Amino acid sequence: MNTPGSPTEGAFERDPHPDADPRRTQNQEPHPAHQGGQSHHDPLGGQAARMWGAGMGRRDGAAVDAPGGPDGGKPRRRGGRRRRGDPNAVVPDAEFRSYYGRPVLKRPVWTHDIAYYLFSGGLAAGSSMLALVADARGDATARRNLRLTSLTAVGASAYFLIIDLGKPERFYNMLRVAKVTSPMSVGTWILTGFGPLCGAAAVFEGAVLLPQRGVWGLARTLARPAASVAGAGAALFAPLLATYTAVLFADTAVPSWHEPYRELPFVFAGSALASGAGAGMLLSPVAQAVPARRAAVLGATLELVAAHRMENEHGLVSEPFRIGRPGKFLRAARALTAAGAVGAVLGRRSRVVSAAAGACLLTGSFLTRMAVFEAGITSVEDPKYVVVPQRERVAARDAAAATASA
Repeated sequence: MNTPGSPTEGAFERDPHPDADPRRTQNQEPHPAHQGGQSHHDPLGGQAARMWGAGMGRRDGAAVDAPGGPDGGKPRRRGGRRRRGDPNAVVPDAEFRSYYGRPVLKRPVWTHDIAYYLFSGGLAAGSSMLALVADARGDATARRNLRLTSLTAVGASAYFLIIDLGKPERFYNMLRVAKVTSPMSVGTWILTGFGPLCGAAAVFEGAVLLPQRGVWGLARTLARPAASVAGAGAALFAPLLATYTAVLFADTAVPSWHEPYRELPFVFAGSALASGAGAGMLLSPVAQAVPARRAAVLGATLELVAAHRMENEHGLVSEPFRIGRPGKFLRAARALTAAGAVGAVLGRRSRVVSAAAGACLLTGSFLTRMAVFEAGITSVEDPKYVVVPQRERVAARDAAAATASA
């Protein structure tokens, strides 16, 4: 047992009343954290007092009001009414966006080769449909040029698709399965059916170079109806080739591709028809470009109306179509497409105006596909295009449920 005054006396004891410390002077006020019956000593000053009063570091998780507060210095539970917006709170209220600002969705692995694939496939489809009309009208020059354009475009489309796949064998492997519920599988078979028919129609156009007599003369005679049959078959696949890529894009989780799923097929269909019409106006005589000029007005109108809805009717998800590179591409595409439609009407007698309008339509169609592709990439890179629409949908469902139960 220790005697009074020994060195170990009180070494393991604490003063239950720190405010009664004799070293304090009469002019010193007790610390705010010590009021309200609290028995903890805070030697660090005002910052520690605010932390203590907010409930940080306390085992009971209670916050303490300052003297004279509405609770008179009594403990309050963390998360109480005065915690939000408290000027003494050390940590501000959190507003979640994503984990360290990283994208919520993975960026699509597709490169710009897919955007080129979209344009070339649409051009092949539009040219094939107009070639069928030219064949029915007997416009030989327009028919031949449009079929050759369609063959070149579908070849470029297949090239860009294989480049994106990485290995040609992967395209062949996709033909081993036919899955109706997969837009990629359906698109592969559409391209496979369209390509040979388009190629046959274009190759038969070269029959005019064969001799008119003998066996070659017979082949020349049969080539004309065979080309018409192949061209008609390719034209049947053309609308599917022009629009299946819109379904493919809308079937992803990319916000700016998925949300405008109603407008995207019309944008792609109008763009394909406008590009085919542009090729027809650029490569055909004025007298044989009448169907191309009409298709130009129809395709441009369809594309502009659908693109306007896509750009403005989907709230925050439509924003990527108006900002940055996608916005620049889409504004330029809109101006060129409108100029091409006007030129198609005014260039009925001018070969130069008709060709210039066709070039505007082709360029506008290409920029439309680039804008759609870039907008999807932008909507994935910023987490707000994923998180905010989800919260809005949840809030709308909760409000609808509350209204129904009321």
